[in-house]
Amino acid sequence: MEQVKASNPFLWIVAIGFFMETLDSTIVNTALPAMAQSLHESPLSMHSVIIAYSLTLALLIPASGWFADRIGIRRVFLAAITIFTLGSLFCALSPTLHFLVAARVLQGIGGSMMMPIGRLAILRLFPHEQYLSALSFVAMPALVGPIIGPMLGGVLVQIATWHWIFLINIPVGIVGFLFTLKYMPIIPSYIVPRFDLTGFLMLALGMVSISVGLDGISELGFQQVTVTLLVLFGFACVAAYVLHASKVGAPLFSLKLFQIRTFAVGLVGNLFSRVGSAGMPFLIPLFLQVSLGYSPVQSGMTMFPIAFAAMFARKYAPPLIDRFGYRRFLLFNTMLVGISIICFVFVTEHESAWLRILQLMIFGSANSLQFSAMNSLTLKDLEAEGTSPGNSLFSMVQMLAMSFGVAIAGALLTSLHGYFTLHGGSSLDSFHSTFICMGTITCFSTIIFAQLSASPEQDH
Repeated sequence: MEQVKASNPFLWIVAIGFFMETLDSTIVNTALPAMAQSLHESPLSMHSVIIAYSLTLALLIPASGWFADRIGIRRVFLAAITIFTLGSLFCALSPTLHFLVAARVLQGIGGSMMMPIGRLAILRLFPHEQYLSALSFVAMPALVGPIIGPMLGGVLVQIATWHWIFLINIPVGIVGFLFTLKYMPIIPSYIVPRFDLTGFLMLALGMVSISVGLDGISELGFQQVTVTLLVLFGFACVAAYVLHASKVGAPLFSLKLFQIRTFAVGLVGNLFSRVGSAGMPFLIPLFLQVSLGYSPVQSGMTMFPIAFAAMFARKYAPPLIDRFGYRRFLLFNTMLVGISIICFVFVTEHESAWLRILQLMIFGSANSLQFSAMNSLTLKDLEAEGTSPGNSLFSMVQMLAMSFGVAIAGALLTSLHGYFTLHGGSSLDSFHSTFICMGTITCFSTIIFAQLSASPEQDH
């Protein structure tokens, strides 16, 4: 498999876009109390700042591919960087919570286009033998962004003010815009059918309902009946979309995509195997602060071994996949990710610091290899006309997995904390049990990758 050159400026353009989008998914978390104090709000009312961004991403990603084909990838990518940068500026200038929420929606509009459009550009520009290497290169910032986000947010609040968590995006956005103008080639647009607004609304309602329902268990204090109704309504919307897509001529996402076995297995595998790892950037800093007494900055610094290991391991994904094939590699590595999550039950205040660093590095390495393998498996066999909708659907599923991971981790932690409180347990017991559950979910997802054929040629 041919390697791409790391000096390729186009790859760095896409990598910057990936980093900006994923960083802002988590950088706000540690700054919420300071933001609430500055805006004269209760910290408990600040959850809308996070929800506004993540929901906007999930809602608009399905439309990104259509706009890219209709207007052109280069134009849409430039617009995405511009909108995201302006949204960041307005966030920093926000005088009220309502203004900040609106600015976060603007940020989300730009962010919803950067990652899927960047991945689509790679699909269109790089030959098949370089595709996995190129995707592995630009995927690393998307993996590192959520890891360093909580630490960077805590540091900026401590040494400056919360406004700087948004202001740092502005010079990065300007550089990204100028580099895009200079180095991104004009990629031919496609003649596309009319936008499937009905299908889009069905999927949007389904995503919002399921995400809010899962999140409502821990964050919003919903009653069980409310959560049940929201989740059922969400699945009903998804089922309605499947029926809708089977009868219209040009659906938002054609069901023919699922006739490509690698795409179908990769997409479903992404959704379920990411749940455990997506909850870890939320669980680990919280665990270290609540149960082990770390400060926000200290807990954020602990995430560095994960980022370091992820960056080191990513270059080994292409040769390992070439040697063992997708099926054997994903069966083994998915189990490794799940077991590495479960092993966090051994993290206590008496544990050796070196052992803790080793645990974090093993998880970071396995997680990085998992993302690289799943991403390339899902998209590698898409034909030219299927790259845009397939890429958009894949990006939407990634965002859903992130949302579900945090929501499920929060729900498990809340429920287990209530159980152990009643039975004389501690917060340490609650977190350890949550790690076991999240790791077990990841291990179970190996069943999905077992559906791949031992011979790659039989999967297409």
